[in-house]
Amino acid sequence: MKALHVITGLGVGGAEQQLRLLLRHLPVHCDVVTLTNPGPVAHGLTADGVRVVHLGMAGNRDLAALPRLVRLIRRGRYDLVHTHLYRACLYGRLAARLAGVRAVVATEHSLGDSQLEGRELTPGVRALYLAGERLGRSTVAVTPTVAERLRRWGVPGPRIEVVPNGIDLERFRFDPAARRRTRARLGIPEDAYVIGGVGRLAPGKRFGVAIRALAQLPEDCRLLLVGGGPEEHILRRVAEAAGVAGRVLFTGERPYVSGSPEDPDLPALAAAMDVLVSPSAEEAFGLAVVEALAAGLPVLYTSCPAVEDLPPAAAPGARRVRGGAGAYAEALAAVRAAGRGPRTAPEAARHYCITRSAAQLMDVYAAALATSSQGVSTP
Repeated sequence: MKALHVITGLGVGGAEQQLRLLLRHLPVHCDVVTLTNPGPVAHGLTADGVRVVHLGMAGNRDLAALPRLVRLIRRGRYDLVHTHLYRACLYGRLAARLAGVRAVVATEHSLGDSQLEGRELTPGVRALYLAGERLGRSTVAVTPTVAERLRRWGVPGPRIEVVPNGIDLERFRFDPAARRRTRARLGIPEDAYVIGGVGRLAPGKRFGVAIRALAQLPEDCRLLLVGGGPEEHILRRVAEAAGVAGRVLFTGERPYVSGSPEDPDLPALAAAMDVLVSPSAEEAFGLAVVEALAAGLPVLYTSCPAVEDLPPAAAPGARRVRGGAGAYAEALAAVRAAGRGPRTAPEAARHYCITRSAAQLMDVYAAALATSSQGVSTP
């Protein structure tokens, strides 16, 4: 089988890094097309031996990109096209069908109750989404919660498959040496209590809540924010206004895998933390939460379908927090008072092992190819 993955961009984001990790475990030949932004994940994929093509799309309405993508798919003689993220799903599904590829799969990474990748879920967005969705064979939801949202939107149930995001458990296994090395590299005292936050610095992630909660905690508490985005300058001002600018460290975007011990990657940064907070009010999966659990961290979250879709015993270290800075400050104080537990991964983290997710996706691919070969029309 030869597959082409089409994604909107390859900056450092959850869907982008998930794609790189997935391709390391799929037993098929895969190429990647990024419509825009061939960023750090593109470089990582190339280092992994994956062919990456930048389509050079100028914007959402750059219709000239469509025939370029059609030609690329035809030349590649792909058996299956797999699309990721809203713009890539719209253009990729249509291009695949125009190129004669009927086995088209899309993964829905970011559908919330009120937004899709930061877009308000207007009737127009919904109509365009559903029109594009009909051009594919299957739409993959990363959680049962997302699958239910898709059904409510109007996607037929038989077209929806649940394949959760996966994590590399071994990469996130707690490493005391990495903890000491990373803290020293970042200038964090060994006895400091480090609160972590991982994700895009955008309004929906509500990291301002974490900053204001920090202001209500003792001076030896630090906040380590891992990620980049348009709200960084606003969050820096929030920290200054709250009087904690010296206790908040912004690392910028960090890769899943670093090429050097002197350049901390995401697992090393997780090792340096004592607890993770995820104040985002709306998530499709909650990858940062699951990765933190794999690192043996206690987690405080507002929305995390990946945890909420499992029995409570699967993630005993995860607690849902409703409310703002005060509620998070109270919960953080309670977690700290409880003391450090063993840094071992709970069942919830093991449930989302990447090898299991890759095997489930291969079943989706096989079904899409079998249906296409039988000439069954798309509903």
